[in-house]
Amino acid sequence: MKLSSSRKRRLLLGVIATLLLGLFLFVMMRSGPLAPIKVTVVRVEEGSFAPELFGIGTVEARRNWMIGPTQAGRVLSVKVDVGDTVKAGQLLAEMDPVDIDQRLASLDAAIERAKSAQSVAAAQQADAFAKRELAASNMRRNQELAERNFISSGALENFVQAKASADASLDSARANAQGSEQDLARAKADRAALLQQRANVRLIAPADGVVSARDAETGSTVVAGQSVLRLIDPASLWVKLRVDQGRSGGLLQGLKARITLRSQPQITHTATVARVELLSDSVTEERIAQLSFDKAPAGLSVGEMAEATIQLPSLPKTLTIPASALHRQSGSTGVWRMESGKPAFVAVKVGAISLDGQVQIWEGIQAGDEIVVYSQKPIEAGSRLQVVDAIIKPTSASGSSQ
Repeated sequence: MKLSSSRKRRLLLGVIATLLLGLFLFVMMRSGPLAPIKVTVVRVEEGSFAPELFGIGTVEARRNWMIGPTQAGRVLSVKVDVGDTVKAGQLLAEMDPVDIDQRLASLDAAIERAKSAQSVAAAQQADAFAKRELAASNMRRNQELAERNFISSGALENFVQAKASADASLDSARANAQGSEQDLARAKADRAALLQQRANVRLIAPADGVVSARDAETGSTVVAGQSVLRLIDPASLWVKLRVDQGRSGGLLQGLKARITLRSQPQITHTATVARVELLSDSVTEERIAQLSFDKAPAGLSVGEMAEATIQLPSLPKTLTIPASALHRQSGSTGVWRMESGKPAFVAVKVGAISLDGQVQIWEGIQAGDEIVVYSQKPIEAGSRLQVVDAIIKPTSASGSSQ
């Protein structure tokens, strides 16, 4: 029986639709939403682990000084400039002494006056002592005469009164002498204090160094404690480094390090951890360490940025995986382990992390397990996977034009 032309067309259209549907399903299963997720895997192995600690810091001077007056005043002169090398005891700047010299002259006159008063008091004391001795001698002699009844008791009382008056005069002279000594001592102490103030207006280098900053000029008024000049010891330059607290386990004094300066990115300088600060920065969650150059490079500048890598103590052999294989699921850190071709999330206990992206694994997986490192898109337990050597991300139009 022959088919009509209309039935032939319907049959042809049905075949074509079936082919298109099959092609659509084929595309969906191969490259569409139903296609397996492309992943790369790695086999867990045991190996040595040498962790390193990276940080960013600045070049600073371990020994530095802020040179300024101990009281407010006006800068009279500044005798050195930034970059000058100075010696210990060298005059760096002077403050205006104002009326200190006149006050010193006044105190000198007061001291001379106090010395004169002291001499007068000493003479008065000597005179009072002589009069007392004379009165005592007269009293003793007349006491003997009164005992023999050669003079009356009333006459003897006059000599006793004269002796008492001489004793009082001597005590007064001694008090005046002591007061003059105290006046002289006070004047000398005031003069010594004023001399110290006079010395303080001369700003002297406390040690050998280099002038790193000039904070005030001639004629400027500064307050007590404000710096006029700043000095550094160029031999004490080191790097103040900040490192992540979470990776700073094992950071100790004496560890070796490598430093790269911002001004010399192509050169690596060896250094040693000279000090680990006891106080950490609670805001940035960083620890602070000081790195001392094994040989200080030429041309260092204070405040220059530096990058440093500290070699932490080597650890025993342990399981290591790429850090990119770690994921967070339901608050746990773990990996996607391949089980019969399907991914299963396994929680792991993580140790140290090296700068090359390797992570210590203490427990959760074993040597020989296959884990997912990269995936084309997020995966879930039981997802269909296709293991490939590498995942090539599609380039955008803008990216392809570059």
